[in-house]
Amino acid sequence: MANHKSAKKAIRSSAKKRLLNRYQHTTTRNLVKKLRTTTDHAMAVELFKKVSSALDKLAKRNVIHKNKASNSKSKLARFVNKLAPAQATA
Repeated sequence: MANHKSAKKAIRSSAKKRLLNRYQHTTTRNLVKKLRTTTDHAMAVELFKKVSSALDKLAKRNVIHKNKASNSKSKLARFVNKLAPAQATA
């Protein structure tokens, strides 16, 4: 148990931060799952914007590593591009 006033406050604030980080992390994971299951290209493009923004925020706040965010965004971008309708060549 903490003995100093500042240590007790640090425990309280870190617990709050932990809860917020867990909430944001799970929310982002759910968005990624939703994007992965979609088959509509237009919907995927819209979801990709939200997901990439959420991943960047997590990386900025050190919830996840910046390289993990980049790798995830890259893989999801490739997924979205594969959903693009085939263009007819003339």
